[in-house]
Amino acid sequence: MSGEVAQHLRERLAQNRIVFWHDSEGEYENELDGLDLDGVNIIRVDGDEFGIKHRLLSDSKGAYLVYRPGTTPVDTQNWLLDLELAYDVFTADKTAMLQRELGINNPALLPVIDAHQKFFGAARRRKALEDLLARGDDPARMRAKMCQVLIKSSGHKLTDIVRELLIDYANGSTLKFDELAVFGLDDFFWAGLKNIYGYESSTPTIDDFILWVFRLAVNDFAADDSEQYRNIRSDFYSLRYDTRAQDTMRKLASRAADQLDIASSLDDIDFRDLIEGMIFKEIDQRIIVGLADAIADRTMTRNEVAELIVRRKESLWYDQYKGFYLALLDAVNVLAMISAMPESIASIAEGLEKYQSEWFMIDQLYRRFTTAYRMLENPHPLEGLKAEVDKQYANRFLFGLGQAWQQVLDTMSEWKTTALPKQSLFYKEKVAPLISGGRNKAVVIISDALRYEIADEFASRIRSEDRFSAILSARFGALPSYTQLGMAALLPHETLELTPEGLPVLVDGKPSNGTANRDKILKTVDGCALQATDILNMNGSEMRELYKSHTVFFVYHNRIDAAGDKPASESTVFEAADDAIRELVRLVKKWTNANATNIFVTADHGFLYQDVPLEDAYYLSDKAQGEHVTMKNRRFVLGEALAPSSSFMTFTSEQAGLSGDVEIQIPKSIHRLRMPGPGSRYVHGGASLQEIVVPVVAINKKRTSDTRPVAVDLMPETDKITTGQLAVKLAQREAVTDKIHARRVRLGLYVGEVLISDTPILTFESTSEEPRDRYQSTVLHLTQEADDFNLRPVELRLEEPIPNTTQWKTFSKANYMLRRSFTTDFDF
Repeated sequence: MSGEVAQHLRERLAQNRIVFWHDSEGEYENELDGLDLDGVNIIRVDGDEFGIKHRLLSDSKGAYLVYRPGTTPVDTQNWLLDLELAYDVFTADKTAMLQRELGINNPALLPVIDAHQKFFGAARRRKALEDLLARGDDPARMRAKMCQVLIKSSGHKLTDIVRELLIDYANGSTLKFDELAVFGLDDFFWAGLKNIYGYESSTPTIDDFILWVFRLAVNDFAADDSEQYRNIRSDFYSLRYDTRAQDTMRKLASRAADQLDIASSLDDIDFRDLIEGMIFKEIDQRIIVGLADAIADRTMTRNEVAELIVRRKESLWYDQYKGFYLALLDAVNVLAMISAMPESIASIAEGLEKYQSEWFMIDQLYRRFTTAYRMLENPHPLEGLKAEVDKQYANRFLFGLGQAWQQVLDTMSEWKTTALPKQSLFYKEKVAPLISGGRNKAVVIISDALRYEIADEFASRIRSEDRFSAILSARFGALPSYTQLGMAALLPHETLELTPEGLPVLVDGKPSNGTANRDKILKTVDGCALQATDILNMNGSEMRELYKSHTVFFVYHNRIDAAGDKPASESTVFEAADDAIRELVRLVKKWTNANATNIFVTADHGFLYQDVPLEDAYYLSDKAQGEHVTMKNRRFVLGEALAPSSSFMTFTSEQAGLSGDVEIQIPKSIHRLRMPGPGSRYVHGGASLQEIVVPVVAINKKRTSDTRPVAVDLMPETDKITTGQLAVKLAQREAVTDKIHARRVRLGLYVGEVLISDTPILTFESTSEEPRDRYQSTVLHLTQEADDFNLRPVELRLEEPIPNTTQWKTFSKANYMLRRSFTTDFDF
């Protein structure tokens, strides 16, 4: 006899001293004598019901199992009926046993068990279902939970089931759907798709269902009846915004796009009319090409492009095409700023002030655009725009600004100005006052060729870190703007002397080239010279011990110039700038972790760079001439008795604020001297604004937190929901800054913990100071769950991600009353 039957009998007899066992098929009659029930009297019914009844009534204490094979008489024909009603009746059919095992008291669920006996054949599946079943479950919900068990979904709602099947299918498998079919639940699944989503087919397949869904998605599930596709629309967008399903949705969208021939359907559509299409990558590709052409042709304004790109962040494919969109945004901004450049500069002071406040951004945007372009796997769609940006940057900005700046430089008889403090006074004015008295220390990080615009991005990155402040200022760089002089100018000194060959530069008569020589000079102020690579390799305790050992620390970092000065790596100088920023942030954090509180990041000089070969017009036709030309660079010449030329600015050492008898000649504007060998796009040594506006970033670490997410407010226009959707308007209360960070917001309508809408996600990251530029709107579509809560209050929740998790937390709420005039009866 089945051990399972015996165990059930023992459990029943433990609760009732008399149990009647009805075995209609008599299948256990031959095994009855072998049943071990520990002292229970076993009686067979064989036409002697009156005798059995008398025995049972005469013995008030004994335990009995009354076994009746065959058909049990009904009603008054059953002489034992009163005792059966008083005690317990056991049947050994599988459905009844499963009912008892699962604790099911609802008779309506028995046909489900009977129809799916195969499902209940495994104890593992029975246990998993038992854990899911709840009081009040109806047959549909029980079958839904059986589906959940089979495909191991996170829930039993149709959305949960569909998500798992789609993920499986997108990965080239039908195993999970096959499981439903094997256990007889495929028809239930298709019925759910018909009743809840409206999908109907005489021969339904997963392929056909997916194609049906994406065909509807092309027109945003539009229908004559606004309620017809609300459930599939809501669940489609729930999957679309679900981070767990993003890869799946992209795979399925790609297949559907091929089957629906989406690419061909876009041929005659203006890209501006495709802005709301968020599902197919072909739409993003078409928009990118259209935007690139419009930006190059100047047929869209900066604001129009920015608004369009903000909208595209809702695209399923935005992350894949983010590089293109960022490059496009940088391109439209750099072209707009170049077109607004003045043709002349009124004074040295105006040129220096404008470069620090506005014009440096053109260099920054050009660098960012170029870097983004190079990172594209297939940059072909932006090739025309790249050519236009390169042309405008090189010809109109670099050359145009160089010419205008040169006109005011021609009025200078000495290399000095009151508009900016001299680079050579950096130590005397910034470091020495700080350490005087012996209570403070100073760390100076000198990054070779850290141009002003790169320093601005670095300072912004530092300010975005919690508890860090970073103030960017500038100094008037030494001339010529080359490494040896710039590095020497930053050291403590009274005099700087150029030697005829330019190397070394003498600091108070001592050579300053190389870390060892600089270390000797710094020892006079209880300082030391260090290489950034050594600092980056130190652990925390080594850094703390180092910080205790001196008062002044000069750290030499070389990433940008190391790339730009070598012909083989010249073209990677912008990528090197990104690397430099990351390394400088690491260096700053290492020093602050060692308890440093006063840190300066500066440079020896800037540089000029364009990402295309130079035209002949950018080279001087004249050559440097004189009695003794002792050193020649593409951007400067050193010597004695140099021949005057209208192509050069000429300064004596004294006029340049230096000691010695060396003369200096600088090619005017951005011109270069022709020299043998490659390497002319990256240069420094001259007097352009990019070369001589030297950044100084003063960094401090605070004790209290000073970063937070941007504030987002709900702007309700009603407190009632009367249709199947709710339009929502939100306002970003302030501009995003280094200290006020962008915020991702997920919206959803809830009753208690029951979600009754889709959950769109918006990103608030506007840096505009204009409030009207910071509004965003979206529409929440109700799901079928909403029908259960009509005439009830509902809650709109604004949620944000919990860092380093996939979870969200609520930060704002608003209450609405759901007052819909009709509902639907769909359930799964």
